Amino acid sequence: MTDAAARGEVAAVWEVASLPATPGRDTAGIVSAAASGALGALVVGGVDPGDLALPQVSDALAKAFVVSLEIRESAVTAVADVVLPVAPHAEKAGSFVNWEGRVRPFEAALTTNSMSDHRVLDMLAAELGVFLETRTQEQINDQFEALGPWTGARATSSGAANGGGTAYGAGDGDVVLATWPLLLDRGRMQDGEPFLAGTARASVARVGAALAARLAVVDGDEVTVSSGSGSVSVPVLVTDGMVDGVVWLPTNSLGCAVRSTLGVDAGARVTVTKGGAR
Repeated sequence: MTDAAARGEVAAVWEVASLPATPGRDTAGIVSAAASGALGALVVGGVDPGDLALPQVSDALAKAFVVSLEIRESAVTAVADVVLPVAPHAEKAGSFVNWEGRVRPFEAALTTNSMSDHRVLDMLAAELGVFLETRTQEQINDQFEALGPWTGARATSSGAANGGGTAYGAGDGDVVLATWPLLLDRGRMQDGEPFLAGTARASVARVGAALAARLAVVDGDEVTVSSGSGSVSVPVLVTDGMVDGVVWLPTNSLGCAVRSTLGVDAGARVTVTKGGAR
């Protein structure tokens, strides 16, 4: 939190004198610190390592003492030192934020003895002598209401990933990557549903007509999208309205795991070439 006014508002709600001016670690910083040994323990809740474009995540999970909050077996529980089962959404109250930014609360549909992840975190913090005030949904809502919406200056974009010029370089495809997950893909919520998974769209690389012409490809030709960490080879689909110098891939579909294979995410510079991986 680099904004002094924002730190002051949060400090007032939390009833502390001040917050540190040095920002805390983001996900990449946490993973890097755990992989290097600077952090000795991790609490992981509902995170699939394959969703992180961070090559150090395996080392981080292997070196740190891992407490996993999960509702079923996962890649994290397989290496965790302690696994704490938490309630799925049907067994707890909570809220979702939809794509419009609207909060949509929900109540528990089933009454069980399962504890919500926020209560488990509160209990873990209490054992360490920290009071999080997240034991109940009401406590969490009270904190959100006390903080209220941010009314100060907002972060601004630095512009297009390519600095405002054409994204491609000379020759075969120095381009910018666009990606997002499809509704039906290789996500863990579809584990054990082969028939539903069979209705998912096939993986393709979408490019505009100008880039397709430079690559000398037509619909159905195979292309390879490469980064410094790996490559993905899929059929190409020439798509109207695509920005020139951009290639789109599904984030986590059959034969196309962008983050774990390429080690990058949307906005990264990648190379696209005609033909399969050599």
